[in-house]
This record gives sequence, C-alpha cells and structure tokens, in this order.
Amino acid sequence: MTPPEPPQPPKRPRPQERPQPPEQARLTAALRELRQRTGLSLAALAQRTPYSKSSWERYLNGKTLPPRRAVEDLCRLAREPAGRCLALWEIAESQWSGRAAAATAAGTPFGRIADTTAGASSGTTATPSSGTFSGTAAGVPPPSSAPPPRKARWFGRKGGVALAVLVSVCAVAVGSLTAALVLLPHRDVPPRSSLSAPSSATGPRCRAATCEGGNPMQLGCALGLVTVASYRTATGARVELRYHDGCRAGWARMWHTRIGDRLAVTAGGPTRSATVRDGLDAASYVYTPMTAARPGTVLRACFRPADGGGTECFTGRVRPGPPHTPPAAG
Repeated sequence: MTPPEPPQPPKRPRPQERPQPPEQARLTAALRELRQRTGLSLAALAQRTPYSKSSWERYLNGKTLPPRRAVEDLCRLAREPAGRCLALWEIAESQWSGRAAAATAAGTPFGRIADTTAGASSGTTATPSSGTFSGTAAGVPPPSSAPPPRKARWFGRKGGVALAVLVSVCAVAVGSLTAALVLLPHRDVPPRSSLSAPSSATGPRCRAATCEGGNPMQLGCALGLVTVASYRTATGARVELRYHDGCRAGWARMWHTRIGDRLAVTAGGPTRSATVRDGLDAASYVYTPMTAARPGTVLRACFRPADGGGTECFTGRVRPGPPHTPPAAG
C-alpha cells in the first residue's frame, strides 16, 4: 500500500500586469504604427539604431518608456515628421516621471526623511552620545531604536504627501497642455515643426555651392527655414518651396502623393528631383535634394503626376531675411 502523497503547497497567484497608462498607450500605438510602416524587424531596428533588439521589444510592447532619441530614430526611419510623436512622448514622460517621484516619496519612511532633513540643516551628524532627548535623565544614553520626535514624524509624513501631490499636479498640468496642442483638429496644412525642436549642435554643415545636391535633413538645413511658396496640384498633392538662409540653398517637398509622382526644383542652375518610390514615400514627406540659391533668387518647382497628367509648375522668390536687431537692455 503506497503512502498518500503529501499535500502540495498552495500555488501563488501570478501577479497581474499593470494596465498601461493611457499616455504611454497612445505613444506605444504610434510607435507600432511607424514600425509597421518601415517594414523592419526588431533585429533590423537594432542594426539601424543605437538600441538593442530586446530594447525595441520593450519599447514597442509598452514595457518601458523609450528614450526621446529612440522616438526620433524611428520617425526618421519611417520618414515621418517627429513633431506629433515627440509631443506624445512628452506627455508619457511627464506622467512616467511624475508617477516615479510620487512612488518614491510615498515608499520612503517618513521619519527618516525628517531626521535626514534636520541633520542636514544643522550641519552636524547625530550620534548616540551627542546629546540627550527631552525627558531623558542626563548621563543615560537614549536607546538606539528610539522613535523620532512626534513633530518630526508629522512633518515628514505631511511633507512626503505634499511632495507627491505637487509632483502629480505638475505632471497632469504639463500633460494636459501638451495633449491639447497635439489633439487639436487637423487642418489642410502640413504639420509644423515643433517650436521646442532641438537645434543642431553644429549648425548648417554646408553653404551655397557645397549644399548643391545635398540632403537638407542631414546637412543641418531643416531648422530655421522659411517656406517660400506652397501649391496644391490637380491630383490633391501638396508642394512647398523651402529655403534656408544660413545654408544659402533651397529645395522642394511634396506629400499626399501617389507612387510614381515626381517633383523637380531649380534655381536657374542644376535641376534636382525626387520620385515617390513606394507606399512608404506616399504616406510621408518626400524631399528633393538642395540647390544653391541666395536672397532674390527665383525657385521653380514642377510636379509631374504618375498618371501621365500635365506637369504643373510654380515659382517663389527668396526674400532677404529681416535685419538682425539686438535685444534692448533691461
């Protein structure tokens, strides 16, 4: 007769995964969409960016908040203007950091916060033999585990709660403001660059003739530019002539296009052109290479649709930049 099996210990329930905060969920959904548009695997993303395959898996599954640079890199690979995704990242990051600060304040012993603050303010470190507590006979050392004074404990608890509330309020305020800017109704205009976009550390990396045929994004000519003229074609595509005074160069871009559409630009010299090659191009901006230009130059762009329709051309004159006025004192 076999002995009965010993009772098995009860199984611990698996911890339920926390639902993703809505701010981070919106960012994760946008990043997944961009990754699908690129057609790149996680391994391919790791090869083209400074982040590993496992890091991209966490970013795209919402397990952790990606760095701002990772969002910018994915937008670049998807040929998507980064303004909207960076705004979503700002919302998610403010919520993420606010929650972490609140958790830290709530999870730290309040008495210890009060004691540390008091020691730091007096400039001395408390030791068991440095003095006596109120109500203790002289010469009798207090116990090492004596509870902190009631006033200090009350201050620490109130201070910790106040800090958590303050951080949460600030995070909600920043997130609400950014969300209002992001979720405004879209109009029939191209998305604008973020006013807080980081400026290039080195500035323009070419000028005039050295910009000829170059990529405006890679050569630092995409910030501080002006739109010389804009045009809507018969097919519904939008075209813009753009100019950067520091680079002394102009170019054209198109969007709302179809595969096979072609755009060319000239400033009286070489003609630079770009073609919509695939669905990824058709879903984003397509830029021509730059051509050297200076104030007063007439830029001319010509759009040729893929369906064989007539070529449409338009022009815009580069205006001299406004004179620099030094800021008034005081």
